[in-house]
Amino acid sequence: MKLINAGSVNNWDLIDVSAPYLGSYLLDKPDPLTLLTKLAKSKNLWNQRASIMLTWTFIRKGSLDETFEIVRGFLTHRHDLIHKACGWMLREAGKRSITELRQFLDSHADVMPRTMLRYAIEKMGDVERKKWLSRGVN
Repeated sequence: MKLINAGSVNNWDLIDVSAPYLGSYLLDKPDPLTLLTKLAKSKNLWNQRASIMLTWTFIRKGSLDETFEIVRGFLTHRHDLIHKACGWMLREAGKRSITELRQFLDSHADVMPRTMLRYAIEKMGDVERKKWLSRGVN
């Protein structure tokens, strides 16, 4: 089944509005990470953005592994629309487990695009934000 009709998607807003609903389709799948990874590796920017935004469903169910896995694959991505989406989903993951977000940042903040890092730490206190920003890529 084709989850995202990339020919009909022409902006980030369509992905962001529909992903939380489409993500529920993946909850019944035995290995949702396979489809998410396939979307992430697509050459189509909208499929790539969908791959991270679809993880919001898993975050809401308390599973953060899917988000962290997809973000790992986007740490060197060039497009700010991916950086923003990854940072946003990391921030959402941090609402479920700040400990797991801190562990992820501890391993990856040094290579994260600045925008991704800023989005991820947006709700943290000033001192902690400055600590993470001092490690991020400029």
